[in-house]
Amino acid sequence: MSPGPLVDPADVPGWLSGLVAATADLDASELTRVRPPTGLPTRPAAVLMLLGDGPDGPDVLLTRRADTLNSHPGQVAFPGGSADDSDDGPVDTALREAEEEAGVLADGVRPVALLPELFVPVSGFMVTPVLAHWERPSPVRVVDPAETAAVARVPIAHLTDPANRFRVKHPSGFTGPAFAAPGMLVWGFTAGLLAGLLRLAGWERPWNAADVRDLDESLRAANAEVQA
Repeated sequence: MSPGPLVDPADVPGWLSGLVAATADLDASELTRVRPPTGLPTRPAAVLMLLGDGPDGPDVLLTRRADTLNSHPGQVAFPGGSADDSDDGPVDTALREAEEEAGVLADGVRPVALLPELFVPVSGFMVTPVLAHWERPSPVRVVDPAETAAVARVPIAHLTDPANRFRVKHPSGFTGPAFAAPGMLVWGFTAGLLAGLLRLAGWERPWNAADVRDLDESLRAANAEVQA
C-alpha cells in the first residue's frame, strides 16, 4: 500500500480532514532525519496513530511500555509492533497490535491514511504509521502487564500547550522533541512522529525549542508523578 489518504479527506470530521489531506505526497524526510540503511536487512512494523473525539476535544491513544521489556522499556509509544506473517499489510498489523496492547476494538476504528515508512535504528524496524479515526471508541485497558504498563487517551490540546513541549538530551548526546503528558514523558521516535503530526495538521503552537532538559531527570520526574 502506498503512503497517502485511504479515504476522501472530506469524508472525515472537519478537525481531521486537513491532516488526512496533508499525507498526500508526504516524504519521510518531513518526519525524520534518519535514513534507512542501504543493503542491510530491516523488519516491517506498524503503529496506530488513533485519533478520536474525546471529552476534552480530539485526542490520541498512547501506551507506556512495561519496564521489564528488553526493547524500549518504559517508553511511551503508539500501539504497534512487528508484522506477523498472517498480517495483511500494515493496517492489519497496527489494528492487531492495538487490540493486543490496549483492547482497542478494530470494528470501531477507521484507517484514514498511511504515512511513509520510517526507520528506527535501535530496533532495525521499518515502521509504517497508520493514521486512523476512532469512530466508535471502545474502553481501553492494559491487556498484558508484561507488555504494557499504562494506556491513555491524551488530548491534542494538552500536547500543543507550549508548557508541555520541550526537548530532551540523551546521554549519547542526541537531542530531540519531547512532550509532558499526565504520568508520561513522550520522547524518541514517538515524540518525533507526534511533532510531525501536529505540524502537518496545523495544530502546532509556538513553543520554546531552546528549552532542553536532561532525559534521565525528565524520566525521573514523570515516574515520580505516577507514584505520587
